[in-house]
This record gives sequence, C-alpha cells and structure tokens, in this order.
Amino acid sequence: MKSKQLTLRIDENLIEMAREMAKAQNRSINNYIETLLMREVGNVPNETTVRAIEDARKGIGEEITNLDQWAENQ
Repeated sequence: MKSKQLTLRIDENLIEMAREMAKAQNRSINNYIETLLMREVGNVPNETTVRAIEDARKGIGEEITNLDQWAENQ
C-alpha cells in the first residue's frame, strides 16, 4: 500500500486520547488512526461486489445454501 503524508488539525484532547488508545494496543499513533480510518471508510465494496449484491437482492444467480460444498465445486 502506498502511503502519503498528510497534515491535520486535531483537538489536543482527542489526540491525547488516541495516543493512549494506541499505546494500550501497542500501536503507533499513525497506525492506530489509519486502522480507525480503514474501518470507517476503507471497506467500500468494489464494482464487482456491488453488482453481486444488487444481483442477489434481485434474486439473480444461483442460491448458495452450503458455502463449503459450493466452494468444493468451483
């Protein structure tokens, strides 16, 4: 993953709480904030997944009742 440096203004109390949470999880503050952001905005489905979700909602495609069995046949 390519990273980019970013300058932000964040409330001092909020950043201190984030530092404490990061320390409790044995993470850097950078890693802690990046992890929070990934949870909130990083799990956006790609186009293929969006189409599959739409198809499933419309009843298009095969119904999978046993995922293990389906995976064996792929």
